[in-house]
Amino acid sequence: MSAVRQYQVIQVDVFTDRVFGGNPLAVITNPQGLSSLDMQSIAKEMNLSETSFILPAADANHSAKVRIFTPAQELPFAGHPTLGTAWVLATEGLARGSELTLEEGVGPVSVRLEGDPANPDFLWLRSPPAVLGHRFDNRADFAGALGLTEGDLLEQPLQVASAGVPYLMVPLATPRTVDAIQLDVARLLASFADHDPLAVFVFAPNGDDRFYSRMFAPHTVGIAEDPATGSAHGPLGAYLARYRLAEIRNGLLKVVSEQGTKMGRQSFVHVHVSGDGGTVDVGGQVVPVMRGALELPG
Repeated sequence: MSAVRQYQVIQVDVFTDRVFGGNPLAVITNPQGLSSLDMQSIAKEMNLSETSFILPAADANHSAKVRIFTPAQELPFAGHPTLGTAWVLATEGLARGSELTLEEGVGPVSVRLEGDPANPDFLWLRSPPAVLGHRFDNRADFAGALGLTEGDLLEQPLQVASAGVPYLMVPLATPRTVDAIQLDVARLLASFADHDPLAVFVFAPNGDDRFYSRMFAPHTVGIAEDPATGSAHGPLGAYLARYRLAEIRNGLLKVVSEQGTKMGRQSFVHVHVSGDGGTVDVGGQVVPVMRGALELPG
């Protein structure tokens, strides 16, 4: 009988307080010996938006090194894998204290735990610095690629924003407009013209300090739609602060973004931005779903 290698898998839902909400994440807690190709194959097999792998940190002061894979490629950073992996580290006794530092492709990412450090009830990550970049003037083209008209867009720009992973920020008028999107990938790619195509993050005001959002990336990382995109919410916070789309009170902009509702996985992503936009924190809850063993040939 041939040898079998076993790897522990813990699956959690992130940015939700209930099972089967939020964004699911598979965490491999003991991936030593796996190659990059193995990790990519496992992520494809899991078929979730991301799978993370916990490795020893290069810096002894850090909690772990984390590698993050979609079914199609490795990412330098992603929000819900960062929070979900931090929760697993805490609850499995693999890290101590209420402040963790995870080594990711973008560099060290800090995570703050609220409540019992061994079973946190809320987590915050400090987003890598967000940068607002190119503005696209062909607004009607992008609106058409989303199955909308230019009149469905807010007056603020369609702009690239990145905190390690770039997105095209598309501000829409109403939540109903967000839900009405019918993505035409060919038209979307044509709208980017000579620019590299990006994942598209759309959002609309949904009451005081609340927004309603969706994210589409079938043309970039193979994710048709994502239930909760933490890495897009750092840039969203910077965008909202820059264009004053949310109120700054006592030097802090605080918003909650609802995502995933249209696809049946309602998520709530909390975003705090300093008044000068210098720091952005992204937070949410994590709930356990299942655990098991991944078996690979020896």
